[in-house]
Amino acid sequence: MSMNKLELDRHHELAAFLRNRRARIAPEQVGLPRGTRRRTPGLRRGEVALLAGVTPEWYSKLEQGRDIHVSVQLLESLASVLELDADERTYLFLLALRQPPPVEMSSLVTINPAFQQFLRQLGPTPACVIDARLNVVEWNAAFHATIGGYSTIVSERERNMIWRLFTPPLVRQESEEWQKLARVFLAQFRAGYGRFINDPWWGTQIAELSRISPAFRELWSHHDVLNRPEGCKSIRHPLVGELTLDFFLLQPVDSCDLRLLIYSPRSNSGTAEKIERLLAFE
Repeated sequence: MSMNKLELDRHHELAAFLRNRRARIAPEQVGLPRGTRRRTPGLRRGEVALLAGVTPEWYSKLEQGRDIHVSVQLLESLASVLELDADERTYLFLLALRQPPPVEMSSLVTINPAFQQFLRQLGPTPACVIDARLNVVEWNAAFHATIGGYSTIVSERERNMIWRLFTPPLVRQESEEWQKLARVFLAQFRAGYGRFINDPWWGTQIAELSRISPAFRELWSHHDVLNRPEGCKSIRHPLVGELTLDFFLLQPVDSCDLRLLIYSPRSNSGTAEKIERLLAFE
């Protein structure tokens, strides 16, 4: 199958998807009169175009499967007009731009209850859930006891792993271990930036970190990209001393924007036993 045929199939599927979703929306749902001359259900093409802020001719070409340019802003407008849910919105972006939609700035992250239960069952293994921007959004007791510092944080910025890595008091660029850790997570951060480059949040975050952190500017200029982060992390805990952890990320099959970050205690290091002691203090 040629690439041209694949592209044609993608455009035709996008057109069929838009027609199908347009037919689901009654005029009354969007504040339009039904009238007496409608022969088909749902909205007309011209009505969708009007509500989305484009010309009827342009929207007709989109529904005809023509190869025309679409912007993120237009797709967001169509998703709103057609009242698409999160899965449908993602499907629309994948068909139109071959990339997922931007992370919504104001959207609340919903953690699957099974995810939360799994976190609790990990015992002395610290773990947390992070979103596409590397914000920590959920964690277990072992993570709180070892990594800590998130329970009293309200702002998204302070829950962002990159922000915490490159700003005081956690920045330790003179440490070889810090350099390795920062490279891994910053490369993961850049991979996310490539997925959501049209989301202005990323540019704002990168500009601010570049302004205040020489270490960030230096490492960001390397353009490292990594989608399978793993490595090791050592923590000097004030109560139990050195903790040695191997970390890795797991991607759940039902979410492209949430991942599970697990810090596994290194075998024969005594770390698991020390974390057990910390949990007993809680």
